[in-house]
Amino acid sequence: MDKNDDRIRQLEEAMAHLTRVTEDLSEVIARQDGEIARLSRRLHLLMQAEAEREADASGSIPLADQRPPHY
Repeated sequence: MDKNDDRIRQLEEAMAHLTRVTEDLSEVIARQDGEIARLSRRLHLLMQAEAEREADASGSIPLADQRPPHY
């Protein structure tokens, strides 16, 4: 019975460790998800601002929306 108790204790320790690691990784993923969403919004706003600036400066289609010259 002592051998089984040791094995159960080892398994419980491993499970506790894996549970903690899973919780830590979940927190990291949640933070990264928020940061990615924030950066995506900022990028979208920057692209809009640049398109407006290009349109105001040249009065034509923004460079990002123009077809490459080889078409």
